[in-house]
Amino acid sequence: MESTTGNARGAMADRFAGLVQAVLVVLSAFLVAAAVVAPTSAWLVDVGLLAQESLALNVARTVLQFVGFVVAIVGFLAITDTWDTLHLRRPTVRTLLLSGAALVALLAMQFGAGFLFQAAGVSFGENQVITQGKEAPVYFLYMIPVSLLLVGPIEELLFRGVAQGVLRRGFGVRAGIVLASGLFGLVHWVAVSGGPMEKFAYVFIAAVLGIVLGVLYERTETLVAPALAHGVYNSVLFLIQYLGATGAV
Repeated sequence: MESTTGNARGAMADRFAGLVQAVLVVLSAFLVAAAVVAPTSAWLVDVGLLAQESLALNVARTVLQFVGFVVAIVGFLAITDTWDTLHLRRPTVRTLLLSGAALVALLAMQFGAGFLFQAAGVSFGENQVITQGKEAPVYFLYMIPVSLLLVGPIEELLFRGVAQGVLRRGFGVRAGIVLASGLFGLVHWVAVSGGPMEKFAYVFIAAVLGIVLGVLYERTETLVAPALAHGVYNSVLFLIQYLGATGAV
């Protein structure tokens, strides 16, 4: 009986530690990013390299944000020595095929959910990136390489690689995917405009899409797969937004 109780307490401790670590690394990423973005972007303006409120400055802020993410992620992994939670297997043809299938699923879910929510009279909140792009459509084109090279890989490293990795150890694969995806959805709340219901709809869809990426990550055992699917998914949406904003479609 004592052994069983001890095992149960150990499992609970592992789960609590995993949850704390997952939340901590996500919060740390955003805090470090904020500490990097504000002073560096202000310096770029002060020295005359970029103009205030310019598109180039907005792109630079996005790049700096993900630089901050990387600093926080590497710091967290080094301090906690949790490098072994990352899946870094070399990608194969199967990896690419599964990434392509996941991309199709992500796009189908995005547009399908949009149709269903619209039919129910619920609209999505609008991401700040989309708002900025509508004011200057070329911004969408700038964000395509940023998504492929930074947003997809680094967000997947943070949410699937690290957060899902530490959660997996305490909760198991399935619960780890769901919890990490929940965190992924929640962080979008502050980046979305609109009322509570509109924000919730956006967060819900982001979390569901996160589950697809989480499953892809576990099936392929390499961050390349979700990073590729995520980056291309964002790029396709930005291209569609650009074509719509410029009247090309």
